Amino acid sequence: MRMFKSTALAATLMIGTVAGAQANPGLANERDLNAGLLAASVAEKIRRECDTIGARFFRARAFANQLKENAMKRGYSEDEIEAYVSDKANQRAMRERRNAWMKTKGASNLDPASLCVLGHAEIARNSQVGYLLKAK
Repeated sequence: MRMFKSTALAATLMIGTVAGAQANPGLANERDLNAGLLAASVAEKIRRECDTIGARFFRARAFANQLKENAMKRGYSEDEIEAYVSDKANQRAMRERRNAWMKTKGASNLDPASLCVLGHAEIARNSQVGYLLKAK
């Protein structure tokens, strides 16, 4: 459980655009990496709020490692990634993006029941979010 939380937190925190992007403006513009990080953020929120859904811990860890590896292959250093991940403005922007995405799917970050419905739908679709989750 702790491993997933730290993995999801690291992945979640990387989404955003503001101050952390100033360290390396390109990282915020890596659409595929940020899309993956958004999926991890959504999955983590659903897992935390829905009692009938759990995490696929090894998948989540491998997914986060792959995102980091892809960023490093593109020339980003661990320090640049860490700065981007740790930035509070990026964390805020990620939460806003996550909540907006969930709203487009008919769920609210403030309504656990709607997050459960969304989570089970994503699992059934085997989407990127669903790939990181499992029904209990």
